[in-house]
Amino acid sequence: MYILIIDDNEELLYALEQLLKDAAYHVDVAKNIRDGEFSISEKKYDLILLDWMLPDGNGVDLLSRLRQENIRTPVLFFSSKKEIEDKVEALDCGADDYLEKPFSNIELLARIRALLRRESVQKQTLLQLGELTIDFSSRSVLILNEPIKLSSKEFELLELLVLNANTVLTRYQISEHLSRDFDHLSSSNIVDAHIKNLRKKLNADDLIQTVRGVGYMIVK
Repeated sequence: MYILIIDDNEELLYALEQLLKDAAYHVDVAKNIRDGEFSISEKKYDLILLDWMLPDGNGVDLLSRLRQENIRTPVLFFSSKKEIEDKVEALDCGADDYLEKPFSNIELLARIRALLRRESVQKQTLLQLGELTIDFSSRSVLILNEPIKLSSKEFELLELLVLNANTVLTRYQISEHLSRDFDHLSSSNIVDAHIKNLRKKLNADDLIQTVRGVGYMIVK
């Protein structure tokens, strides 16, 4: 797996480079947007770690250009910006995840594994899970080859759970994925309602497991 880090903090760059190399990733670094764009044009990366503020521009602007050029490489944005509006801006521009500085190495590695795992599954297009078949390209679901009609939110929920199989997702994480109404996420019971509807339509109560007091997960 090849990872590009774009950040101008030399101390952080060195620490991240050593951390990821110790985790058996191949790592390149860039200290500004110009060098980052050059690296991206020369090599295909599995993941980009991108800082918000860079000497020659804004990481969000770089991300927007990459998406406009149809470069779909997963991007993990990290920044010391803590306002929810900043997080929304990054996600709306095409970021796949957002991590506030300072962050722990354990959490960073977990986020990286989740993004790489998700990218690997999505490239398969078709995923078989017991009697369940999911087609990510057509956003369709079959059970024993019989089509199941899901709403867009229900499909997004199923996709999120499957792509993070064996990982417990909190209600807040799921709600954050399904909604842009960040002010009402923690108090909303919409997640439980979607889970109930999804279980009923799939007729597979055991597929989506409840982790009491935490959230939900799918075990593969």
